[in-house]
Amino acid sequence: MRAPSFVTSSLLLLSLLAPMLAVAAGKCERLVATGNPEYPPYLWRDPQNPQKLIGANADLLQQIGEQIGVEIEVVHTGPWSRAQDEVRTGRVDLLAGAFLTLPRLESMDYVHPAFYITPSMVWVRKGHEFPYSGWEDLRGRVGGTLVNNSFGQQFDAFAKANLTLENVPSLTQAFQKLLLGRTEYVLYERYPGVALANTLGLMEDLQALEPPISSEGLFLTLSHNSACNDPWLRGQLAKKMTELTATGLPETLLQRNLERWKVQQLQPASVPPSE
Repeated sequence: MRAPSFVTSSLLLLSLLAPMLAVAAGKCERLVATGNPEYPPYLWRDPQNPQKLIGANADLLQQIGEQIGVEIEVVHTGPWSRAQDEVRTGRVDLLAGAFLTLPRLESMDYVHPAFYITPSMVWVRKGHEFPYSGWEDLRGRVGGTLVNNSFGQQFDAFAKANLTLENVPSLTQAFQKLLLGRTEYVLYERYPGVALANTLGLMEDLQALEPPISSEGLFLTLSHNSACNDPWLRGQLAKKMTELTATGLPETLLQRNLERWKVQQLQPASVPPSE
């Protein structure tokens, strides 16, 4: 028996709508991001709401979210190592700024292009400098850095094979160990290092050696385990990132947040100590 024409038409309509309905059902209306809380002017804890991260990276994500119609909230989840774990497991959707490394590629999709190129420096105590012109000069010395931090795949491989690095949860602790003479240098990015050293009143005691150990692209990443990770979202994030970087917006946000950070440091501190 032939099915009535209206049944056939209904089935045809449903078959045509199914892909659209699947896309609509899969589209998340809200994403949660996190990142390194000791990373001004890129990211730091909001003095008015310490469970929230603010900075240039957070502002860029807000712009992207508004343009693709998805709310993006940037939250504090603990030290940098824990923030990465939260994204790796999918408890948090996005990492708001990370260098490209093979281990992260196993658990995260990178959104291209990079939105900043970030130089990483060798920080030493003034008066305790040592001859330095490149990676080889770090051999045989005890250095410090953050747990799970990266300076690009090439340097990470060199460091693992050749350097002695002690890992701590926060940059404050890394600088303290350096000033106490327990390490000879600290590896960290230029802008965040300067920002925190100024805040701690340590710029007269610290020096960044040239040249940088690396200058790496800073990317937005999306967890493989995020329930929101689908082709539509990946495509939209890449499209908007390409458009916004072409306009120079990231650099504008960076300069704006450099000033924002400086102004905040002149105000009474209300942020709890770093974990």
